[in-house]
Amino acid sequence: MRIVRFASPQGMSFGILDGDGNVAQIEGHPFGRISFTGARYAQADIRLLSPILPSKVVCVGKNYAAHVTELGPGDAPSEPLLFLKPSTSVIGPGDAIRIPPGSTNVHHEVELAVVIGARGARHVTPGQALGSVFGYTVGNDVTERDMQNRDGQWTRAKGFDSFCPLGPWIETDLGALGLDPADLELTCTVDGERRQQGRTSQLLFDVPTLISYISQVMTLLPGDVVLTGTPAGVGPIRAGQQVECTVEGLGTLTNAVADADVVSTAGGAR
Repeated sequence: MRIVRFASPQGMSFGILDGDGNVAQIEGHPFGRISFTGARYAQADIRLLSPILPSKVVCVGKNYAAHVTELGPGDAPSEPLLFLKPSTSVIGPGDAIRIPPGSTNVHHEVELAVVIGARGARHVTPGQALGSVFGYTVGNDVTERDMQNRDGQWTRAKGFDSFCPLGPWIETDLGALGLDPADLELTCTVDGERRQQGRTSQLLFDVPTLISYISQVMTLLPGDVVLTGTPAGVGPIRAGQQVECTVEGLGTLTNAVADADVVSTAGGAR
């Protein structure tokens, strides 16, 4: 089942995307029993948003051996290397990745994104972990590489507004498609040039291990997202380009790249 979140003239809603490209609106959120409103929309008449608005995005660094090598000196981590992206970094398909003022080294990072389900995850074992998964989507862990190298910790480099594209939908049953999340192909192209290609079978720490490990540190709430790491081939993007991140069975997440939006919310003097 493909879950989408969309904007229509009636507002923002969740829906089910069918094989014909139409969206059937559902009542409320998708984590409980699905109930349809009866409204249906052609995809051309709505705008797809990020399929979920997580309370937090938990990311895993250096989780592909080849990516560890391309980042420079240093061994692969002996346990998952965690960091967070703020919810304000999340954007959806078709939204623009914004380059921070003065930056010339913002990189794409295609990743399998895991969406946590209604039961959440707290102190679960690897064997229990997949019971906490609602579904999977495509993520792009956009990174300002110079800041990442300079700061020593990654909050600023990973946390800019627009630095976490997600979408286009959440697939809740990859098995029905004959696919296994443990062995999916990931690719990223920039202006049609393939930059990244890998498989989730190459993860140093697999999805059950990651969910279990994270759940010992923090409670994963319904709708939270785990970004599982990126394969080798990351590289710079610039305003005017288009980035396409694809995960097998989960569609293609497409985002343009634009200059920073520096409009202030401060307003005028009162």
